[in-house]
Amino acid sequence: MIAKLKGLLDSTGIDHAIIDVGGVGYLVGASSRTLAALGSVGEAVTIHTEMLVAADSIRLVGFARAEERDWYRLLTHVQGVGSRVALAILSALEPLELHRAVAMGDKAMIARANGVGPKLAQRIVNELKDKIGTAPAGGPIGIGGLAALPTGGFAADALSALQNLGFKPHEASTAVAAAEEELGDNASLDALVRLALRKAAK
Repeated sequence: MIAKLKGLLDSTGIDHAIIDVGGVGYLVGASSRTLAALGSVGEAVTIHTEMLVAADSIRLVGFARAEERDWYRLLTHVQGVGSRVALAILSALEPLELHRAVAMGDKAMIARANGVGPKLAQRIVNELKDKIGTAPAGGPIGIGGLAALPTGGFAADALSALQNLGFKPHEASTAVAAAEEELGDNASLDALVRLALRKAAK
C-alpha cells in the first residue's frame, strides 16, 4: 500500500496532481483544498495518500494533511459516499469545520458540498457522530483517538489494515499507537499489525 509520496509537484488539474517521485509520475486525485495547499509546480511536496484498488484499476487519492485522509476514510465508510463525494465534502469543509458539523448535527453545513443532498448529509451525521467525539473548540483535531496517531513509516498502513478488518477508527488508532510505542519506530509492518490486532482485540 502507498501511504505517502515525497517528490516534486509536476502539474495539477481540476481534480488531480501529478507528483514526480524519482522520475516516476504518480497521478493523485485530490480535493481543491489539498491542491491549493500543494504550492507551485516544481516545488518539493509531501502528500498523504489512500490507495483504491478495484477489479480493473488502481488509483491514488492524496491529502495535504493526515487528518484529511482520516476523514476521507470515515466518509467513504458511509453508505452512498464514494470517493468523489468524499473529496467534494473535503473541498467544501476543513477537517475542523467537518468535525464540528458532524458533532453538532449540522447537516446543512455538510450539504454545502457538491453532490450532497439533505438525506445524505443526515446519514453522514447519523453514522459518524458517535465515532468522532464532541465538537472541538479550536486547534488541531483528531477523530476519536486519532489525535494520538503515531507518525512512523507503517502507522498509516497498519491503521488502514485494522479498519479494513472492521475495527472502528478510534479503536484502530489507539491499538496502532500502543503497538508502535512498544515496538519502536523500526518495527516491520507485519509485526506492527499483529501486535495492534492483539491490543485491539482485548
